[in-house]
Amino acid sequence: MTRSFALAPLALVACLAATPAFAGEEEAEAEAQPAPAPAAAPSFALAKPVFDETWATIGLGVGMVPSYAGSNDYIAFPLPLIAGRVGGVGIAPNGPGFVLDFNSPKPAMGPHKGARIAFGPAFRFRNDRNNRISDDVVARAGKLDAALEVGGNVAVSFPGVFKPFDQLSIGVQARADVLGAHDGLIIEPQVSYRALLGKGFTLQAQASAEFVDDNFADYYFTVSPAQASATGLAQYRADGGLNRVGTTAILAYDLDRNPLNGGWSLTGVGGYSRLVGDSADTPYTSVRGDANQFILGAGVAFTF
Repeated sequence: MTRSFALAPLALVACLAATPAFAGEEEAEAEAQPAPAPAAAPSFALAKPVFDETWATIGLGVGMVPSYAGSNDYIAFPLPLIAGRVGGVGIAPNGPGFVLDFNSPKPAMGPHKGARIAFGPAFRFRNDRNNRISDDVVARAGKLDAALEVGGNVAVSFPGVFKPFDQLSIGVQARADVLGAHDGLIIEPQVSYRALLGKGFTLQAQASAEFVDDNFADYYFTVSPAQASATGLAQYRADGGLNRVGTTAILAYDLDRNPLNGGWSLTGVGGYSRLVGDSADTPYTSVRGDANQFILGAGVAFTF
């Protein structure tokens, strides 16, 4: 798991916790209660929701993530967030990057009906082994250039799978490096599920895999003769294929238990992924690190 992957789940959850797809459950619960007496304060469900054609969530968190893909050393890493909807176009975090949804649903006070296709461009910044390499031996192999991956994202979402206000999404993302760093191609299928747990809590669970081409694998996991001489590690030639499988669980809590009105929320994330194939067999992982990769993080966000 690289830092670029680790960033994605914590940043994503604030957007999911604020999405208007969940607003209907809070309103439905409020409407189910007896009407308040005229002198009482109005129910929060009567307040104008923050979600409209333009809204945003901005946040910041910190996570413990591997020093590099395959490392068994962990470092604290800042997790910024920006998400929202502008002019009908959805914006969601994508690790250190973002995706746009050109088919973002209109704000609704109830659950969406029927399957929906999300599609748009995807951007990801990858700085694996670019700085803060905790292992001195791996550091002697040299720093790698940062990559900017640009591509597309498409997903199909199915609402109301197990309960009225949940959602199951199946999608895939394809990106290629445009900065001439790894010059590779990444295919990332994902299956995610989200649901509201009572008032205020939002749960997001995701399973994903990462397939890479030979250029990507060679750049990050090959030990060249020069690198072997500098580090003392055995030479190794990495090829592409299935690179990683993983799962993440994220929990968000709206501080006033009213997702409709925006405001402050807290998030927590825990995740596990395993490097497989050549990314697990490279000496950077098998000798100096660990194929098992974990993340743990927390953050705060504000929606307006």
